[in-house]
Amino acid sequence: MMQAQSPESRVQSPADKIAGSASPLLIVISAPSGGGKTTLCNQLLAARPDMSRAITCTTREPREGEQDGVDYYFLDAASFLKRVQSGNFLEHATVHGHSYGTLKSEVLSKLRLGKDVLLNVDVQGASTVRQRAESDPEIQRALISVFLTPPTMTILEERLRRRGTDNDAVIQKRLSVARSEIAQWKNFDYLLISRSVAEDLNRMQAIVEAEKMKAVRSQAPEF
Repeated sequence: MMQAQSPESRVQSPADKIAGSASPLLIVISAPSGGGKTTLCNQLLAARPDMSRAITCTTREPREGEQDGVDYYFLDAASFLKRVQSGNFLEHATVHGHSYGTLKSEVLSKLRLGKDVLLNVDVQGASTVRQRAESDPEIQRALISVFLTPPTMTILEERLRRRGTDNDAVIQKRLSVARSEIAQWKNFDYLLISRSVAEDLNRMQAIVEAEKMKAVRSQAPEF
């Protein structure tokens, strides 16, 4: 495996705040498999140059064309475990035999530079982030969570089948997991019922703008 430069070494020092500007957001988006969160995240990043994706650490091998520090931070299992034991991760999980995690330093370094940070995680990961935020005022102040879901299970199943990547047994398993995930929507700040790519983006942008205008994140100009 390619040996990665330590992600913590890439943390940049805080930037001076611009007078009158809103404090940055940590936007956590979750959805059931097939719910459209990856598409929404990509659209949101393209529409907002002031927003940055939180780069995830992983123990899997890099795929062709992937770059360390751009697509992922590629770590060996021992290095990943060391960070887990040190409490460095905001959230982490093991999926299909590989570990994935978001470093707290990765999020904070971007927030301190005044950048909004976008985090695409599952329901369990979102729950972990909310728990960590309870003991970290900086994360808590920035955090907003959004749950994205299609309007019906029938539509979700249609989306999964259109992918053409899973057999019927896998699709049924994904739908079963989706039911339990959707049941947790009340734990999020916002519920976004997915309609179309354009409509989902417009409403997500409205959420971001509304959050930035909250008094807790804004400061009126002095006259």
